[in-house]
Amino acid sequence: MEDVTDPPFRLVCKRLGADIVYTEFVNSEGLVRNSEKTKKKMFFSEEERPFGIQIYGGEESSMGGAAAIAESLNPDIIDINCGCWVKDVAMRGAGAGLLKDLPRMERIVSTVVKATTKPVTVKTRLGWDENSIRIVEVAKMLEGVGVQGLTVHCRTRAQAHKGFPDYSWIPRIKEAVKIPVIVNGNIFEPADVQRVFDDTGCDGVMIGRGAIDNPWIFRQAKEFMQTGKVSVFVSLDERVALCIEHLKLSIEYKGDRTGILEMRKHYSGYLHGTPNVAKLRAELMTYTAFDPIVERLHRFTEEALIRPESSESIVFV
Repeated sequence: MEDVTDPPFRLVCKRLGADIVYTEFVNSEGLVRNSEKTKKKMFFSEEERPFGIQIYGGEESSMGGAAAIAESLNPDIIDINCGCWVKDVAMRGAGAGLLKDLPRMERIVSTVVKATTKPVTVKTRLGWDENSIRIVEVAKMLEGVGVQGLTVHCRTRAQAHKGFPDYSWIPRIKEAVKIPVIVNGNIFEPADVQRVFDDTGCDGVMIGRGAIDNPWIFRQAKEFMQTGKVSVFVSLDERVALCIEHLKLSIEYKGDRTGILEMRKHYSGYLHGTPNVAKLRAELMTYTAFDPIVERLHRFTEEALIRPESSESIVFV
């Protein structure tokens, strides 16, 4: 979720029912070297609480220093990323790379726990590959050094985002530890959330990519768990209205130019599945001012009403 879970996106998710939100992962080396760009990734508003800052790195001293810096901003949680599969991270001994060296993971996590008074949690994967899954052992180890919660993306590093997650490991982890266990991976629909709770007995569900195209998923999932259905569907008008609100937040937080440029990556998500969206997105990418974007989005919704497609074809769940 790098370059996605910035303050504007987190506020959108929070307002739509997310219980806890996190920063994108923050490079510990950048923090200890006093990088302003890196430090800015940790900033948050009170509206976002409960709030977690996620740090990553492969060096004990840097991770300890990063935890202390993160604590100075008074988050509710400090989370350690031990699951990023991307080559530039994992092959340098950080993220999921720590799954290849469990003693090193233990030292780094222990260092972070000792460096902060905040609750420390960890997000990781089942293992490096299918031949090296030791997640139950990892969970026991992490609990032993003081970690207070564990999120498991139920794929291996080798899988990246491919294939189907193996949730069957979660009950085994739950039997082995007393800390909360949270499930991540392939949660795209409200029914997925209920299914994962029912099948695994987990304590929580973390949604990442599933919120990009549908930030309403948090509200929908809660409704589904209470009633067994989703009664409120998201119309094109609602999608466009939230897209504009997100754009306003982006400009408020980042300024006109940067806010507009960085919002471009979200248009596909908000307008996913609508007719002629590729053409619209290409046009929106050319705008550098707020008013023309808003005008074009409103015109798009008006055009949708007179196209031959029925209104049901522009409804999302």
